[in-house]
Amino acid sequence: MRTEDLFRFISERYAVLQRRKQGLPKPWTQDPILQGYRFCNVYREDDTVTQWIKENWRDPNTNDPDVWFAMTVARYVNWPDTLAEIGYPVPWNAQHFAGVMLKRQNAGEKVWTGAYMIHAGKGGSKIAHIANNILTPLWERNASQDKIRPLADFTTSCAYFHKTLMEFNGIGSFMAGQIVCDTKFTRLLDCAQDWWEFAVEGPGSKRGLNRVMGRPVNQNWEKGEWFVGLTRLHAAIQPMIYLSGMPKLSAQDLQNCLCEFDKYERVRLGEGRPRSNYPGAK
Repeated sequence: MRTEDLFRFISERYAVLQRRKQGLPKPWTQDPILQGYRFCNVYREDDTVTQWIKENWRDPNTNDPDVWFAMTVARYVNWPDTLAEIGYPVPWNAQHFAGVMLKRQNAGEKVWTGAYMIHAGKGGSKIAHIANNILTPLWERNASQDKIRPLADFTTSCAYFHKTLMEFNGIGSFMAGQIVCDTKFTRLLDCAQDWWEFAVEGPGSKRGLNRVMGRPVNQNWEKGEWFVGLTRLHAAIQPMIYLSGMPKLSAQDLQNCLCEFDKYERVRLGEGRPRSNYPGAK
């Protein structure tokens, strides 16, 4: 395994954040790829949008049994200015949600980010699709069938909560994983037995793990095989993280790092470029 290569990327990306926080002048790294392109933080909790969600919605409402629904709304929008205008979305008001989104859209303001690719249903708008076909049915099924709330109250498993979320229309594995990763920092899942080990793969982390494992970059993973590989890598890299003095790395954060490592390697090997440049040289 190329564990050392991955660790060097992780440690330097983390060091960039620490140098910036210390108020040091650019460049925060001598790595030209990290200077020139935008990469997510090593720890998801350090990302700008996650910080906003944490401070404004998640932590103030950590004891709310419906905070998981607010995390769902947060990730489908994923843009702080819009979320601030919507306000904490419990209880759910679809008309208010759509109204805020449409007003911002018509004013030419940014509505959401492109971090998670969500497409509208045939013949409809993305706003209407998310409000009417995903979020409203999710809220109504929770209220009428009590399908999520007791699970979130009493579950000890992030993986089980993830599986339950996927039973609802429009919530695929990757998005459900993002919702779980926010919810596990609330009282609903903060004692989950798989808090550190839970992870859900995405296309980038599949390619990234292929690179680390020395496999062809686009080779498919058999069912369950990717998670076994991630678990093996997690065990191998954790001592390096500990000895470096960095905070403990969860499996889901490691998954994110694999996605970013794939982007890094694409540039290094001349296979392509990330979509976002970064003025890190000066």
